[in-house]
Amino acid sequence: MDRIGFVGLGAMGTPMAWNVHDAGFALGVYNRTAAKMDPFAEAGIDTYDSPAALASDSDAVVTMVTGPDALRDVALGEDGVARGLDRERDPIVVDASTVSREATMEVNDRVRDAGGRFVDAPVLGTVGPAERGELLVLAGTDGETLDDVRPLLRAFGDVSHVGEVGDGTGMKLTANLLLGVMMEGFSEALAFAEGQDLPLEDVLDVIRNGVLGAPLYDYKGPLVREREFDPQFPVDLLFKDLNLVLDAGGEAEVPLPATSAAREAANATRGLGHGEEDMMALIKHLETVSGRTVGDD
Repeated sequence: MDRIGFVGLGAMGTPMAWNVHDAGFALGVYNRTAAKMDPFAEAGIDTYDSPAALASDSDAVVTMVTGPDALRDVALGEDGVARGLDRERDPIVVDASTVSREATMEVNDRVRDAGGRFVDAPVLGTVGPAERGELLVLAGTDGETLDDVRPLLRAFGDVSHVGEVGDGTGMKLTANLLLGVMMEGFSEALAFAEGQDLPLEDVLDVIRNGVLGAPLYDYKGPLVREREFDPQFPVDLLFKDLNLVLDAGGEAEVPLPATSAAREAANATRGLGHGEEDMMALIKHLETVSGRTVGDD
């Protein structure tokens, strides 16, 4: 497995693709917005006009797109990955996107019909870990396929085999459920503390050193203090993922009241125009209502 195709050069996909190149694989890329391929072309990396053309020239293809509809487009469309797979290569398709279980299984079925193998491999982590190759890959596939594709996945970070196809998606949605609830709870705690006139540094210190401490809060707290909301994981994507969680929860008849509240908080933040900012911007809808700004000296 020497030649790797990469589809989707967004905030996460771009550093992941560069890491594939840096790991020594022969890389080819495709992106629906062609201009995002320019830096790769300037580095001598092959660019393609369609996912099918890229797939026909690749031993494995990685897709990293924004959601189920985008995945169906690049994987199952008229010029999608599935149409370009070459059976002679025993190709593997790896989806690193966060999508629905239904979309994951649809792509799995089409890839297998086309003579390929599929790995359901969403990643945990944001832009910084993606740049450093420190993501956690939640791989859902059979053991033999994982062994074959593991050298590629290690270019992204650590690899955890979480089960069969579909289990990677389920695990990622479980993690993002908790992420959304934690971020909204953290935002509410900081907004409440501001309403009690508590110094932000004291609040962060108590959280950091008590049983409530978490690396997520250690990282996000100082960003609130400095009012830095550059997108590591944008509110828009958190909203998308929480919708996927709630859809899956409804299908399984599992009530998710806290998740619903976090989704609505994300929607309120989007409504205020902060959807493209980091998920820590969830605090802004609370600040708007309360008239107080956390971390604003």
